Parts: sequence; C-alpha cells; structure tokens
Amino acid sequence: MHVTRQRVAKSRRRFFERRTGRRINTVAAGTAAIAVASGSIAYASTEGFGTQQVGQTTKKGQVVSSDQYINPIGKRLVINNGKIMSSTVSPDGTHVAASVTDGGMALAIVNLKDWKVQQLVGNNAAANLKIGGNDVGQEGPTYSPDGSQLWLGQTDGYTRFTVNSDGTLADPTSIKIPADGPKHALVAQAVFSPDGKTVYSAVNGQNRVVAIDAATGAIQQSWNVGNAPRGMVKVGNKLYVSNEGGRPAKAGDTTINSYNTQVPADPKTGATTTGTVSVIDLANPAAAPASIAVGLHPTALYATNGALFVTNTATNDVSVIDTSKDKVVQTIATRPWPEASVGYEPDAVTLTRDGHLLVTLGRANAVAVYRYTRPLEPVSYVGLLPTDYFPAEITTVGKDVLVSNTRGIDALRTPPANSAGHGTHDTTSSLQKFTLPNDGVIRSYTAKVFQQNGWTPGAVKTAKGKGAKPVPVPVKLGDPSTIKHVFLLVKENRTYDQVFGDIAKGNGDASVAQFGENVTPNQHALANQFGLYDNTYDIGTNSAEGHNWLMQADDPEYTESSAGEYLRSYDTENDALGHQRSGFIWTGAQAAGKTVKDYGEFQSIESKPSGATWQNLYCDAKTMSATGKPTAYPIGTGSAIPSLNQVSVPGFPMFDTSVPDVYKYEVWKQDFEKNGPANLNMFWFSNDHTGGPANAAAQVADNDLAVGKVVDEISHSKYWKDSAIFVVEDDSQAGLDHVDGHRAPIQIISPWAQHGTVDSHYYSQITMIRTIEQILGIHPMNQKDSAATPMTRTFTNKPDNTPFTAVPNRTSLTLGVSPQPTCGADTPAAQNPKAAPAPTTTKVPAAEQQVAAQWQKWQSQQHFTGPLAKADSANPEQMNHFTWYQTHGFAKPYPGETKIYAPDKVPGAYIPSSDND
Repeated sequence: MHVTRQRVAKSRRRFFERRTGRRINTVAAGTAAIAVASGSIAYASTEGFGTQQVGQTTKKGQVVSSDQYINPIGKRLVINNGKIMSSTVSPDGTHVAASVTDGGMALAIVNLKDWKVQQLVGNNAAANLKIGGNDVGQEGPTYSPDGSQLWLGQTDGYTRFTVNSDGTLADPTSIKIPADGPKHALVAQAVFSPDGKTVYSAVNGQNRVVAIDAATGAIQQSWNVGNAPRGMVKVGNKLYVSNEGGRPAKAGDTTINSYNTQVPADPKTGATTTGTVSVIDLANPAAAPASIAVGLHPTALYATNGALFVTNTATNDVSVIDTSKDKVVQTIATRPWPEASVGYEPDAVTLTRDGHLLVTLGRANAVAVYRYTRPLEPVSYVGLLPTDYFPAEITTVGKDVLVSNTRGIDALRTPPANSAGHGTHDTTSSLQKFTLPNDGVIRSYTAKVFQQNGWTPGAVKTAKGKGAKPVPVPVKLGDPSTIKHVFLLVKENRTYDQVFGDIAKGNGDASVAQFGENVTPNQHALANQFGLYDNTYDIGTNSAEGHNWLMQADDPEYTESSAGEYLRSYDTENDALGHQRSGFIWTGAQAAGKTVKDYGEFQSIESKPSGATWQNLYCDAKTMSATGKPTAYPIGTGSAIPSLNQVSVPGFPMFDTSVPDVYKYEVWKQDFEKNGPANLNMFWFSNDHTGGPANAAAQVADNDLAVGKVVDEISHSKYWKDSAIFVVEDDSQAGLDHVDGHRAPIQIISPWAQHGTVDSHYYSQITMIRTIEQILGIHPMNQKDSAATPMTRTFTNKPDNTPFTAVPNRTSLTLGVSPQPTCGADTPAAQNPKAAPAPTTTKVPAAEQQVAAQWQKWQSQQHFTGPLAKADSANPEQMNHFTWYQTHGFAKPYPGETKIYAPDKVPGAYIPSSDND
C-alpha cells in the first residue's frame, strides 16, 4: 500500500444522479463523465453555518475553518502530533507508519489492532525515538518487503530504521543523496525490489530516479525523468514514476521556475501545462525512460491486474494506463458537483477485491467510489463517502478501508498547546477505517458529502442579459454592482483576540489581547464605524497557505503535501507547481474585463537601493507626505508570474519588515492621486507580522496607521461612493484565540457596508473572495469559492457616504529602532486614559535583561528584513513569545505561562519554522 501512494436558501427536494461512463481510447483526450448528486441542501457556507463556530459539533458534523463540516464514516483515530504528510501500512497489516509535520515529530507508528499511537519519532525530547530532523517529504515512508526495515524520506536522502517485532522502530541510520548544486534530493516515493536488496527512489528535487543498495546506501544507478518526480510503483521489470511538474521543457516552451528548473507553464496563470509518467525499463537500465502524457499534477500511482491508476490533482481526474501497452486507455473524471470542474484534488487511489475503485478527493473531504472491471471497460460512478479534513492516502487492510486525513479535525489538538487559547499550529491529523458499504448506502452518503461541502444547484449564476438594477453584491455574475472599485488589503498573522479581544461588545478575550486600542486605534475606529466581525476565519496554518487561499481561493494539493519540507518552495509565488490551472483572482478579474493593480501582494522578487534602511525610509515617507516628491529610495519588485508583473505598480515593496508600512502608504498614495484606482486593487501591508527593526507594538501600530490612512484617502476621494475595502490577515498563526486559532480580524469598509453592527455569522476568507468575485463579475476559481455564499448581509442598499478620518497613532512607531531616525523619534498622540497604556518604552526590567539579550541575539539570526526576507522563517512559538515579550517590555509572561523564557526554553521551540529554507 502506500496507505498507498504506491497505490499504489433552499433547493430541490430530490437528489439526482447521472450515472454514465464513456470510454476514452488511447488517442482521444476527452474526459469520462461521472455521476453527480445535488438537491435539497441548505448552504454549508455562511448561510448554513449561521452563527456556528469552528470546533462546534452540529447535526451536520463538526465545523472546520474551510467552509465545511466533517463527520466521517467509520471509526476515527485523532493524532495530536501534527499533520500526516504520507503513510504506509506494514506488510503484515498490523501497523501504519505516518510521516507527520507541524507537531514536533517526524513519524508516528500506529498499532492498528490497538488503534492507538504506539511510538513517536522525531527531533524532540518528547519523542520515543530521537532522530536528527523533523523534515519529511511528500511521499513515504516505505517498508521493506519483509517488514524488517522502514525508510523515511527527508531533505537529503533517507533515515533507515530497523523494525522491531512489536512494530516499533530502532537504530536510525542516515542514507545520504548528495545535493546537485542548489538542488537537494527532496526524495519522494521509494520502492523496494522484491528481494529487498535495492531501493528505487524518486529524487524529487533533482528530477531523477536512483537505485540504492539497501544495505550500504550506495547509489548504483540513476535515470533522468520528468520534473518533480513524486509517486512510483514497480510493475514487473518496469518502474512507473509520476512527474508532478510534467515533461522537461523544450525549445519554444513558455516556462516558469520550480526549484531551479524551468518547467512548461502558462504565461497568464503561471500553472504547469504538462503532466507525465516516466517508464523505466529495469531489464534495460541503460535505455532512456519512456514518457506517457497524463493529466496535470500527477501524484499517486496504484497498479493492479495490468492497470496503472494515476491521480491528476490539477485536472481532477484519474488516468488509467494499460501497462501492457503503456498507453492511457481511460480517463475518469473526479468532479462530482456540476457547478465547478476543478478544486476537488484527487490525491490517492486504490482498488478493493470486489472491484470498487476508491479515490480520495482531498479538498472535498470525501472518497469517490466507482465500479471497475478492467482497463478498457468504462467505470461507473457509485457515489461519495465522507472523511475527515483533507484525505490524502487510502488502502485496504483485510476487509477494512483505511484513510489517512492530513488535517484530521482541524487545529483542535487535545489538549491545546497553550491552556490560554488555541493556535493554528495545534494541528491534528487522523486515521479512519470502515467497511465499504453496499452501493445503495454509498449513494445515500453522497447527499451528506454534498451538504458538508455546500454543493447546491445554481450556486454560480451568470447574468443572461442587461437591465438588472445595481446592488452592492449582485445575485448573478455579470449583473451590475453599485461598487466599482475593490481594495483588498492583506496583512499578516494576527488572531481576532490579539487585536479585538479588548472590545467588550464582541466575542473577545481581553486576557490574550495583545494589540488593543492603544496599538491599533484605527482598526478599532473602523470596527466601530463600519462593523465588527467576530466569527470569521482564515483557513491556512501559515503564510504559504494563507496567500494562496486569498489569491486562488484554495491552497493547492502541492502546497498541502509539501508542508513537511518547505525547501522546494514555501511561498509558492515563484513556483509553478503551486499555481492552480484556473488562475488567480487577478486573472479572473481580467477575464471579466476588469482592471487590476497590485501593490506588493504575491510578489516574490525585491531589490533595494543603497541606503534604504528602515530609518531612511521612515524619514523619506515624511518627506514624500510633506512635498509630494517621489521616494528617494525606489524599491524594485517583481514576480515570476508574467500576468502579475503586468499589473504590478512599481516601487511598492513586498514582505520586508525593514520597510515601514507608512512608507508603502505614501508610494500607493502618489499613484492613487495621479492615476486613480483599478477595479481590483491588491495590497500587502505586512508589518503586523513583527520581527523588524522596530519593536513589535511599534510595527503593528505602523501597520494600523498605514491601513487607516489608506481608508482615509479613499473615503475622501471621488471614488469613495463606489468603493469597498476588504481588510484581512493572510493567516492568524501568530498568537492565541479563545475560540479557535483560525479566527481572525477582518473589516469590510464601504458606503455600502453595514455600519456600527456586530456580526457573529460564520464567514471565512473564501466567502470574502467570493464576495469580491460577485461584485466584479469574476467567475469563481474552483469548487471552494463556487460553493461559498457571498457576504450579502454585510452590505446595504442605502449607502452612508460618511468618510473615515485616520486616527493618529498612540504607540510610537520608532520604539526599539536603533539608531533612531535622523528626522527624529516618533512622538505618539495622547493616550486614551480609558484604555490600557500604550507602549512608550523598550526599557527592560533589570531581572529580565539577560533573557532579553538572548532574544535580541535570536532576532539577529532571523530573516525578516531585507530583499531576502521570508515570512514565517522563525519557529512559530518562539516568534509568538518574542512578539509578546517585546509588546509587554519583557515584564509579562506569555498567556498561560508563569515565567519569561529564553528562546531555547520556549514550550514548542522544537517545532520547525514553516519556512525552513
């Protein structure tokens, strides 16, 4: 198995089902039709959730942060040690080895008989067996045929273990594969020869497959294959390898980078345009591997009885290859909901003894079930079965079906890492087992899956003609909106409670409020004028996921499966493998005939002139404001995606905490006053991330002031009457929240927005993006935003054109900056005596000066500043503690703790950073 990657509102009362299967011959490039179900289901997004909260259990299931309910079939084992990246059942069927991440471990060994975690392996004092690092690849681990060894894929090769008689592991030994220049091995699938003497390894980072002597670790043979080899299976004397990045580029191809390889890609969407399976003839090892074209992003492989099944996660189908001819003879569509053709992300496949083909649909939290007989006979669709959050592996063990779910029950580790609240890194995963029901029962479960995903008929309605009366959020795409200009302001990492926990009228917890009114007076004033939203969620765990959710309404499977080893790419802005084929929100806007401007968001390249220090840029912002002159320090930015470069405004920086957000505001203001806005305007105001030259509170205050000034400028302009501003965090990972770590502060600011309300309805980043799409007539990008309900209740048909006037900052923007700017230290406005005192000093109590010095040294080793700055490059718990300590002058322990810790003593300091490259 490779749990087998070796695998190998109200609507109609009746559900309907189309059940067909049409043969796709070896030449045709069509797609097999499958059955669909829909019907009498309330929306499972904002409408269906009402005021339910993440973590709440309802009749429909448990609410998660991705606009879904989960209520899996069968028996569940929650694993509280991170997300499962991949898993494998031992040859004797008694154990599962699961590679995990984001929980301080690398491996969890589960005893299937006892149905519990038997052993934890990782670079952590709490591990039962300690190894050098917690990095794990997309695929693996792999047992030897006799079950005596287990190989775990890591960055530079493998860790080989001896398997004890009780299923536990011992004797970890490192098997290295040398780097090829800047390209580390980043191994994916491993396959043993039948005699166990050779291990064939898909060396993902080097676009090759190698044969390794299992005893010595020596590389015996190497074959060049396609881009980013991932899955692999041995059939007779042939090795089949799925190349997620497709074939090597040819002369004349448009290409985009992926881990130092130029791969064929679409110039507008930046997504890969080819997918292949390489065929290595082991009987003739000197021969160049053959290549079979399949769908996009081929991932899992499963072979049986002359058929090889290939899951194509980006084209949402499964290729069936006749291994006697090495040709695709059938393509099985995995698109159960007719409203959207992409976004289901099939990522694992297996076949039962009685001929049921099972395909996990990662982003739909479901297993699709088909009747299968032989390669040339079209499959027939049976239905869907519900899983936990993001199923990624599937196999059969005896009479049971076993599924590994990457995200389990969301970030609801029990108990949470901190008693004071929840964090996004309280990640879980789960194993699920069940006996496959009969076809009639499967069909009945299909309705449940539709309900849990919010798949209803008519979810995406397109205007047929003109004449509709303009409203803020039209019912049909293409109908006129009273809003012509949308501004999407993306910030970094804060939870609801950190910012708004001090607002009594909302559902906040003041004990974990960190950047209350005296640090964020503008956000508080905006919440008071335009409304407070206290039940809105970010989906991602970190920035790599968060920006994808905002720009693509999804975090593609590639990024989900790369979380254990972000070396290939973290922020996938510059990696073609991280881009969905249906494009981005800006390409959708362009397709709808709308104009776009980008100010830093999703940019991946930055160059700064000499002298562009935080201090000089801070002073330059004052000069620009006073004189209207351009910046003295023009900063260059760019993107690997041509279509984004075409709409990017020069000079607006990307993520770099050594650039003040008030400087970014001035760059934008000059462009706005000279050229006006586009229909879609995207911003990255990132300094609430903290970690730069200024103190944490100062950076959040800087961010708050910049946002307030943007709203002030727009609301006092001629564009205000038909504008809407959406303020959102990319993720909410950098702190605690008493409801859920994914709960985040958002703001909807417009003459057409509800004013002065407290809105406790469930919303998410997905519903926000769908709202923007609905306003601008952008067709949804995938099944996630297609299913989302636009946030119509947050708008009104009676505009209030009262502008917003920015509030002066109360926290000094130059706190902690050394040396102070030549234009002088920032002197904040008078504090509000009714609020907690704003930070006015960075003086550390004498008793904590030694630990503060250790933190200063720690900060100097991070990568938050400069052209090579990387969001999330620090251990998340260390970063969160450092930010808290800075904000409170090293005078107050982190919530839930009784002392101030040195960096290496922080609880959770063993968890690797998200961006560990």
